Amino acid sequence: MEEILDYLKKCSTYYLATIDGKEPRVRPFGTIEVFEGKLYIQTGKVKKVSKEMKGNPNIEICAFDGKTWMRVSAKAYLDDRREARVHMLDKYPELRRMYDPDDGNTEVFALEDVKATLYSFTSEPREIKV
Repeated sequence: MEEILDYLKKCSTYYLATIDGKEPRVRPFGTIEVFEGKLYIQTGKVKKVSKEMKGNPNIEICAFDGKTWMRVSAKAYLDDRREARVHMLDKYPELRRMYDPDDGNTEVFALEDVKATLYSFTSEPREIKV
């Protein structure tokens, strides 16, 4: 899990794919953190991505560091506990301009059933054990 976290943080921006019912949707994301032994991401309740993950928890993340890329598949489940929201905002204090753990909008999703693979143009794909 640490390897996935380190890689995504190194890239700073990754691309999160969701399904809106029928169509795939992809958007840039930047929050990723470990809380209580699981990877977590953060968003706002008012955003379409939140509704999409609640409707279908299957997501994929893809990031590229200029030489290699990582694909992560997981199921995203809302964690509505205040301590999870506080943890994420403490790790990303710049988000406090837009989010507060008690604003009714800040949401964090725990990633479960995580599978990751690291790819490059010069070697075979390598699965990362979680």
